[in-house]
Amino acid sequence: MVVNPKSSVCFISSFLPQQCGIANFTNDLINAIRAKVDYFSPFVVAVRAAESAKYGEPVKFDIRRDIEDDYRSAADYINFSPARVVSLQHEYGIFGGDQGDYLLLLLRRLRLPVVTTLHTVLDTPSDTQRKVLSEIADISYRVVVMSRQGISMLTDVYSVPQEKIVLLPHGIPDLPQVNPDNYKHKFGLGGRKIILTFGLISRNKGIEVMIKALPDIVSEDPSVLYAVVGVTHPNVKLTDGEEYRLSLQRLVAELGLAEHVMFYNHFVKVPELYQWLCAADFYVTPYLYAQQLTSGTLAFALGSGKAIISTPYWYAEELLADGRGRLVPFGDSQAVAENILELLRDPREYQVMRKRAYAFGRKMTWPRVGARYWKLFNEPKRPVKTVIPTAALEQASSVLDLPPLKLDHLIRLTDEVGLIQHARFIVPDRVHGYCTDDNARALEVVAKYCRNKRDKEVERLLNIYLGFVCHAQRSDGTFQNFVSFDRKFVEPDVPGDALSRAILGLGAVLAYPPTPAYLPFVKDCFDRAASHLPVRSLRGQAYSIAGLSYYLQQFCVASDVKKLLRINADLLVSAFRERSVGDWLWFEDQLTYDNAALPNALFLAAKISPESSYLEIAIKTCGFLLSHTYDGRCFSFVGNKGWLPRGGSKADFDQQPIEAAGTVLMLRAAYQATGRAEYLNLMRKAFDWFLGDNGLQKPVYDLVTGGCADALIKDGVNVNQGAESLLSFLRALICVQKSYTSQNSESGSK
Repeated sequence: MVVNPKSSVCFISSFLPQQCGIANFTNDLINAIRAKVDYFSPFVVAVRAAESAKYGEPVKFDIRRDIEDDYRSAADYINFSPARVVSLQHEYGIFGGDQGDYLLLLLRRLRLPVVTTLHTVLDTPSDTQRKVLSEIADISYRVVVMSRQGISMLTDVYSVPQEKIVLLPHGIPDLPQVNPDNYKHKFGLGGRKIILTFGLISRNKGIEVMIKALPDIVSEDPSVLYAVVGVTHPNVKLTDGEEYRLSLQRLVAELGLAEHVMFYNHFVKVPELYQWLCAADFYVTPYLYAQQLTSGTLAFALGSGKAIISTPYWYAEELLADGRGRLVPFGDSQAVAENILELLRDPREYQVMRKRAYAFGRKMTWPRVGARYWKLFNEPKRPVKTVIPTAALEQASSVLDLPPLKLDHLIRLTDEVGLIQHARFIVPDRVHGYCTDDNARALEVVAKYCRNKRDKEVERLLNIYLGFVCHAQRSDGTFQNFVSFDRKFVEPDVPGDALSRAILGLGAVLAYPPTPAYLPFVKDCFDRAASHLPVRSLRGQAYSIAGLSYYLQQFCVASDVKKLLRINADLLVSAFRERSVGDWLWFEDQLTYDNAALPNALFLAAKISPESSYLEIAIKTCGFLLSHTYDGRCFSFVGNKGWLPRGGSKADFDQQPIEAAGTVLMLRAAYQATGRAEYLNLMRKAFDWFLGDNGLQKPVYDLVTGGCADALIKDGVNVNQGAESLLSFLRALICVQKSYTSQNSESGSK
């Protein structure tokens, strides 16, 4: 069968049977177009959050939410499919990565025009949220929003050209307006006045506000029943279980409302949902916050001609204007009760409001909305391919040869106590025990690995490393470092080093907590440690700056932490001014260990503080370090058998993985602070040192074991694969992977 060029559309979305409003929306849109177009040939690329998800037609390809390679593979699948246009449904939480930035890996590789429907637009996004959504809009040839306020936010906050934006309503079923009394018997509720709230349950729905309004209502009309129809949102259930629903049930019991509230704890499919809408006398959306740009449940209720009481979130203000519903202040149960009672007392006003809502809803029915989407998909002047910045295209392809991020060796080196320092080949060497330094480094790695994804094995590792670091902290906030295999702290420890490393690891957990429940006690450990800053060593000061930067990602207005960061940065500046003379642009009289950590710290400080000397010295010292480690072809780091003293010669061996990792992080920070693309290219060259792009052309990372050699030595590699070298590789890999998503977003916005 020959496929009509206009017939095939690829939909990227969550999809049924997933319990998700976006999944239902996509299914309804497909069915609406199918009902109008005989030759329509849709298929779905579904994003699944659960491994157990099972799909049927029209799903042709599914993406595991947190697997980056799946996004690239999906793009290739779509490019070679019969599709001529892509319909993307975007909502925060559907896609993996930092604020869904894995999606950019897919979009950058597509060779088809994209129509993106935005189900959420934030008025005060984080930097990452803004950059991700801005690039999605750049790549899309049309961006669909469902409210007028969405248009103004896209233009004002995200700089999206107005001519690219299309206003289309949320589709709704074309239901008749009926007498609710004719449908109540289906639920055994004949003779009751039904107030309905339906949809996935979460705290922001404000259901308790409606429950607290009921005593005044039922005292006047005892027939009233409040039906809460729907299951707890799957994402909420993962973290909080049924805590919110149980709190609502307790509130019902406390108020003596057991005969007046029904919790219908089922994921309601469309036919049953229609019956509930037909049976309801009132529909209530008592949401707690204004920042809600669309609501499928509110649209459905309006389209079926319900009498609606709502708080004034953005979408409700637009949809219920001109007497199509009533708005009440947020959290005001008394106002909810008064408005419902007024309508119960005035049947004429009740019916007039219902008619206004139903008449307006005719513009939003799926047959009309589907026809408008189909017209949009077939715009005759749509571009063959949206222009994407060259740097983004180059990096989208080069990411393919990155090794996968595997934690096999990290798991191998970890027991119930913590991460063992050393290994003989890949076998843990228990003689040397553990140290706070390595467990803090590991804490940073797994915290970054865990962000925006739930992985039970990695969370287990995080808890082990966090437990080790917290146990190593003394009552005064300082840290012990070395622990023997028989679990005894070994003296002496290195003053300051363990503390600054711990601040780095704890800061990463604060920036990327698996759940908010981690924040209070991790913050307490961090604050007690930070009271001992600054430490004496320059590298300790640098690690502290990195940890304080993490802290500020979570608590951005912490002025005391900003001050502490500046104190540490000023100490690095002072060291540079004291030691740098002529062409020796460095903080010390020799290049030694983890050199790149020092300019990296000043690049980080420059992003937070307006002090110009931070960026100026960071650029100078970064260039100086590169001049001694990069020969224009590959990196050759300062060896630990002699280092590089002022006026002396550089030791070529042994080169340690921590130097490569530090250089990768420094160059990424340099790009973030300056926007200079050459730093990104050098960053990848520094990472490729692990893969064999070095003076000996020997890979340092072992693809088979997942471990990393402890050094590049004169005769090859040190085959032992200890903790520090492994963590260096993992830090570098995560950094480079991240650069192919969020940092391309930055480059596209500059």
